[in-house]
Amino acid sequence: MNDTIKFPFYAKLAFTLISLMAIVTILYYGQDIIIPVLLAGLFAILLGPVNNFLEKKLRLPHILASLVTVALFVTFIAGIIFFLSWQISDMISDWGKIKHNVNIHISNLQEVVRDNFNLSKREQNKMINQAANESGKDLLGTTLISVTDTLLNIVLLPIYIFLILLYRVHFIKFLGKLFRPEFHEKVQEIILQVKLSVQSYIVGLFIEMIIVSVLTAIGFMVIGVEYAFLLGAITGILNLIPYIGIFVAGILSIAASLTATPDISIIVGVIVVNVIVQFIDNNFLVPLIVSSKVEINALVSIVGIIVGSTIAGVAGMFLAIPIIAIMKVIFDRIDELSAWGYLMGDDIPKKFEWRKMKFQLYQTETSVSNVGESPTVIFTETTTNTENTNASDQENPKSE
Repeated sequence: MNDTIKFPFYAKLAFTLISLMAIVTILYYGQDIIIPVLLAGLFAILLGPVNNFLEKKLRLPHILASLVTVALFVTFIAGIIFFLSWQISDMISDWGKIKHNVNIHISNLQEVVRDNFNLSKREQNKMINQAANESGKDLLGTTLISVTDTLLNIVLLPIYIFLILLYRVHFIKFLGKLFRPEFHEKVQEIILQVKLSVQSYIVGLFIEMIIVSVLTAIGFMVIGVEYAFLLGAITGILNLIPYIGIFVAGILSIAASLTATPDISIIVGVIVVNVIVQFIDNNFLVPLIVSSKVEINALVSIVGIIVGSTIAGVAGMFLAIPIIAIMKVIFDRIDELSAWGYLMGDDIPKKFEWRKMKFQLYQTETSVSNVGESPTVIFTETTTNTENTNASDQENPKSE
């Protein structure tokens, strides 16, 4: 006897909406705790092969292998930060030139505003100073809080990664205890597919970052921008932040291009290089390297990134695609949720054939058995296949 309770559609919809509201509320109010743990989980999945190599090939103890893996990760990140800091320190030494050239462009812009809107430079400066004074205190407080939270997360992130690597088998056994033994094979399949999807996606992001950095640096060298390698690296790193990162990188590149000359042609060249690199990235690199790893359609990706940014800012934008990919893997392997997995997917028909398309068209045949009775309507399904129609016409030709 089947004891499963079946709810009507409106009840299922209500439960789904309530669950989504509860999840979003928990993520929003608990983001200071949840987001670093999720980031640590993604990096722990990425570092899993390194940890397994140290354990199985080099025969290191489990704790030591996890510790060495985290140490290598921290060393790699510290090397990138050291390179950027070293290059930025050289650029800061030219801050006087940048400020002088920026003031030239601001002065020219103020003249355009004065000629077209009848606002003198004194009135413009007064408006700018007033706006800066009103928002300066709030901006300073927000910046201090943001920097404090970032430093705390930077300290906690390696600790979380180490603990997740250390207790990963424990977590897998916990998932096994949540489900009956007949579902263990499917749970194991989901865990394996999630690991492969996340690893492929993050590796794809790093490959994309390197290619974008190299292309941007080459473009800046061609047009004669100083600190081309630094600006290329910054552009590649910020490009990991969807939509917003490339605009921030463009502004930094334009500011850095003013170290040598205030010529506006350099600014135009920087914009052209960024546009060309983004065209290559969006039309070739992302479809081939990144999107092929997760198979999520563009609409779901954009909505997920917007929701992630609303909940947790930049970190939420970075986590949106991996979390959606994990959800899709789970939904695809659960019959009741397979429709949602299909909705997230990228299943676009490659071609459209009219001759094989089947419509639910109906024709009626009426028959009257007895006088006074209403006719009986019989529905028969028809198709748009013209070959079948022609064949039936040949078998039953019309009588002259």
